[in-house]
Amino acid sequence: MVVGILKIVFHLPENRSLKGKRKVVRSMIDKVKARFNVAIAEIGSNDKWQRIELGITTVGNDRRHIDSSLNHVLDFLDSLCLAQMVETDMDILNI
Repeated sequence: MVVGILKIVFHLPENRSLKGKRKVVRSMIDKVKARFNVAIAEIGSNDKWQRIELGITTVGNDRRHIDSSLNHVLDFLDSLCLAQMVETDMDILNI
């Protein structure tokens, strides 16, 4: 079994409220869920209105497929231009 984990940190320079942040986060999560077969959630910085931390994971039996899937999600989120991508961290574990 191969488990892929992707952590992405975004910055919202123009945002001024938690309500605005929640709108962007919900949009990102809904669009990724509709397009990809992955689990995605906000994993940190819940009280910071200009920072979004998303965790994405997928499971499979082929390391190349997991790597490709997570890279497609990463590229998709970057192409949405909803927030500035600041940091990414990807791990692929063989269990």
